[in-house]
Amino acid sequence: MPFNFPILLTWLRVALIPLVVGVFYLPPTWLSPFHQGLASTIIFIVAAITDWFDGFLARRWNQTSAFGAFLDPVADKLMVAGALLVLVQFDRVNAVIAFVIIGREIAISALREWMAQIGASKSVAVSSIGKIKTAAQMTAIPMLLFHEPLFGFFDTAYWGQWFMLIAAVLTVWSMFYYLKLAWPLIKDHSGKLP
Repeated sequence: MPFNFPILLTWLRVALIPLVVGVFYLPPTWLSPFHQGLASTIIFIVAAITDWFDGFLARRWNQTSAFGAFLDPVADKLMVAGALLVLVQFDRVNAVIAFVIIGREIAISALREWMAQIGASKSVAVSSIGKIKTAAQMTAIPMLLFHEPLFGFFDTAYWGQWFMLIAAVLTVWSMFYYLKLAWPLIKDHSGKLP
């Protein structure tokens, strides 16, 4: 297993996931509900920044690796799934929306794995729709974790719900987009071993 600074950042992101969730379960004598939301939001944003930074550094320093390419999306999906489960528990995200987002991530990950096995992974490379979906998701989640007016007037709960709805619509759209790209190969390889 290769070990370098970009991979260390990815491992840091994995380590931060339990903290995003865990702060909400600290005794109220340790952190008030406001400070729980604030701490979780800050931890999530730091984790999201490492997501961009580790990929940037890996490419810039020519430290890309197969293991890093595997671990990075796993860390991303765990981070989003962990945050969504907390948001569902605190009734800040509808369970159906969380199911759609997490279900799509599992389905597309499985599709990418299968496409890699048949040597066609570039057919389902990340699209602009997927990037916009991720941006909407990464905007909505911190807002909903914080869930308090920002600067006394910006309603993070309201706008977080809208961004999450946009993310859910783009999630379904991007899933069908990837399936459409992969469909000819699915038909050609149905019933065959890779």
